[in-house]
Amino acid sequence: MTAAAPEVLLPTSLQEAVQAFGDGAGVTVVAGGTILLPALTYGRLKPGRALMLSKSGLDTITRENGMIRLGAMLPVAALADGPEPLASAARNVADIEIRAQGTVGGNLCAPPGVSAPRGDLQGPLLALGAHVRSAGPGGERTEPVESFLADHQSRLALEISFEEPSASGYARVDRPHAHTYTTLAVSVARAADGTVRIAATGAGPRGVRLPSAEAQAGDPEAAGRAALADVTLQDDALASAWYRERTLPVLVRRALTQLVENTG
Repeated sequence: MTAAAPEVLLPTSLQEAVQAFGDGAGVTVVAGGTILLPALTYGRLKPGRALMLSKSGLDTITRENGMIRLGAMLPVAALADGPEPLASAARNVADIEIRAQGTVGGNLCAPPGVSAPRGDLQGPLLALGAHVRSAGPGGERTEPVESFLADHQSRLALEISFEEPSASGYARVDRPHAHTYTTLAVSVARAADGTVRIAATGAGPRGVRLPSAEAQAGDPEAAGRAALADVTLQDDALASAWYRERTLPVLVRRALTQLVENTG
């Protein structure tokens, strides 16, 4: 028996998108489709209602008084010349075609991958202290990105905002066999008030902040060692937990050294 086709919702504004999403029950959000379409193709997902955001107007980027705001439908490729460390992470997402099609919101909300890490932008956004404006049960709200990542299944991401950092650093593992997946990466950002935030991608199912490393940010070697207390490493198709355990301290040290070099 052929499954019934999903109901397609095609809002043409932010307000229509929020209204169509409602409380999120039974709604599958379609952004760039780079993660969703393979799941549909292989039958891992069978949506009842599909919310298509391509005409919702959520693809803007604005800069005002040091504050940067990214619409959730902004293509990843649009970040390539943007603020660091987000730009470096964006330039290393998959390939040209995926970066042109994939969106900031889709990458932020990416579920854990079956065989490889996802959500390359989660680490940089954590390091930048970004906030996410979203809609869902209880209406719209704005919260720190770490709170959003912890519980976003019934939320529709609308906008990501953060203050441009005074300096930043980014270091990642480059392994040819990874075929452009990020095996492990570390992002560092210093805020205008001097606060240093450090986060990793590929050190768990989602991006993770490294507070123990932050507490030792003035000593890159010590910070690298301390970072291991903040993660639960795992094996996947790209690397073993053993490899990541030995590589994470190195990347923290490199990113913090770069931070110092980039400080004006």
